Amino acid sequence: MNNDSVAKTFIVATLLCAVCAVLVAGSAVSLRPMQEANKVLDVKKNLLMAAGLIKGNPSAKDIEAAFANIETKVINIETGEEVSDIDPESYDQRAASKDPKMSVSIPSGKDIAKIKSRAKYGKIYFYKPQGNVEMIILPIHGKGLWSTLWGFMALSSDVNTVKGIGFYEHGETPGLGGEVDNPRWKAQWAGKKIYDEQGHPVIDVVKGQAPDGAEHKIDGLSGATITSGGVENLVNYWFGDNGYQKYLNSFKQSQTESTNDSVSMAQ
Repeated sequence: MNNDSVAKTFIVATLLCAVCAVLVAGSAVSLRPMQEANKVLDVKKNLLMAAGLIKGNPSAKDIEAAFANIETKVINIETGEEVSDIDPESYDQRAASKDPKMSVSIPSGKDIAKIKSRAKYGKIYFYKPQGNVEMIILPIHGKGLWSTLWGFMALSSDVNTVKGIGFYEHGETPGLGGEVDNPRWKAQWAGKKIYDEQGHPVIDVVKGQAPDGAEHKIDGLSGATITSGGVENLVNYWFGDNGYQKYLNSFKQSQTESTNDSVSMAQ
C-alpha cells in the first residue's frame, strides 16, 4: 500500500486515536483514587481553616493530625436526630443536595438562602481535643450575587458563639464580593452571637461598619451589597428552624443535662 494513500493515513490516524484513548482512560482510572483522596483532604483543610485550627499552607500530615481531633456525625436535618445508618466518612452532603432522592425542596417563602433544595441529612463535625466538645463545625451554603458560596461555620460548645467562618468555593467579584475571603473580614465574626434571647437567628451584615459591641452585626462588604445580604441570609437560614437549629437545640439540652448530672454526682 502506498505510504501516501488516503486509506493508510486514515488507518494510522485511527490507530493513533485508539492508543491515545486507551492511555487517557487508563490514566483517569489509575488517578481516580488519588483525586478522591485529594478531594477529601481539601474538605478537611477548609473545615479546619474555617475553625481556625490550621493556618497558611499546611502539609497533608498536618491536616490529618489536626483532623484527628474531629468527630463526624450525620443528622436528619428535619428532625434534628442523629442518623446511625449512614456512614459519615462516605456521605457527601453537597452531592446529596442535588440528588432528588436525597434532598427536599424548600418552599420559596422559607428559602432565604436561595438554594431551592437541601440535603435531607447533614454532616456535623465536633472538635474534641480532650474528649469534650469545644467546637461544632457545620457546612453552609447559599446564593451571593453571581454564585453559590460554599463554606463552613464553627460555633463554640454553647452553639451560639461564632468561632470562625470560611468559604472555600464561590464566584463572587474579586475585590468586592470576593472579599468574603479577606482574613480581616472573616476575623470579625469571632465572638458574634447567632441567636437573640428568643432563640431566633439574627445575624445582620450591615451596610458600612457595624456599631462597636453589636454582637449580632457584621461589617458589610464594600461595594458588594448583594453578596453581603447573601451571606447574612445563608447563615440565618442554616441556623434557623429549617436548618440545623433543631439539632443544635437538642445538643445544647444534652449538654445542660450532662452538666446537671455531674453537679448532682459531685454533691
